[in-house]
Amino acid sequence: MSESPHHIVFVAVPPVMAHDLATAQAVLTEAGTAGRGSYRLDVTTPDPGLVETVMGPELVIRQGLDLVGQADTVFVVGGGARPRADERLSSVLRTALAAGRRIVGSCTGVFVLAQAGLLDGRRATTHWHNLDRLARDYPRVTVEREALYVVDEPILTSAGAAAVLELCLHLIRTDLGAAAAAAAGNLILAAPPRPADQPQPTATVPPGPARRTLATTRAWARSRLDSPIVLADLAAHAKVSERTLTRRFHAETGLSPLRWLLDQRIDLARQLLETTDLTMDGIAHRSGLGSSDSLRRHFVLRLGVTPSAYRTRWRPAEPAVRG
Repeated sequence: MSESPHHIVFVAVPPVMAHDLATAQAVLTEAGTAGRGSYRLDVTTPDPGLVETVMGPELVIRQGLDLVGQADTVFVVGGGARPRADERLSSVLRTALAAGRRIVGSCTGVFVLAQAGLLDGRRATTHWHNLDRLARDYPRVTVEREALYVVDEPILTSAGAAAVLELCLHLIRTDLGAAAAAAAGNLILAAPPRPADQPQPTATVPPGPARRTLATTRAWARSRLDSPIVLADLAAHAKVSERTLTRRFHAETGLSPLRWLLDQRIDLARQLLETTDLTMDGIAHRSGLGSSDSLRRHFVLRLGVTPSAYRTRWRPAEPAVRG
């Protein structure tokens, strides 16, 4: 990433889901804490002034669509079931895509991208409540129903609410590195980022007696990533059977316990490559991936790059802290 801040221009399409906009701004504002760069954030709308929101007071947005042409990333935030988008906005978005800008749509902002034709022949998702309508109204879009967010470069789409947070952490990890994403997540007290293909919850939890979650067990495992951990260890810590652990783990994270554990190990290895001078064997040991060969295999399979290539890309300008 260049020394100048990456410019993200939000397009607030009325009626705006103000919570989604505020969540994205809050997460991305924290991105500079790892000292590797930051974002410049601006908010625009098709008709500047008082902008209607889905719930609560109107927003005052003074900047119009002309600013979109200066963006590195255009982030479209909708809100209502049918956000008000006209051909003027569609044209601006098509021009931004043709110019090589990254385009992001959240919740019903995804419909704005679809209306502009940006999602034709692409994969996309939106809030689970609107998935059927997206598939019906835009048959040229491949609708991913079991995803928090979808990356189909250079376009990213997501559900709303918490999925916006996950998407923003993905953007930070892509632009600034895993350490910056972890730092931003810690500052907003977010759980470690979930994978894009985690299923969206599609219904409220039925009433019943309060159940203890597996959050404590996940925290216990994250604190011991340099040690071997098997399914029986996780079940013993949670004081449940392995079958119950697996069922509850999938319900809470969308993943099997061992897939979740591998994701945590890879993410730790990414942070160590960015922030330390540990050898490949040292990083493999610290993250619980075993050997440098195993580390390399997992990186190539999951990220498409070798650990050494990843380190070269994210090596900070200053000397790293030797671990």
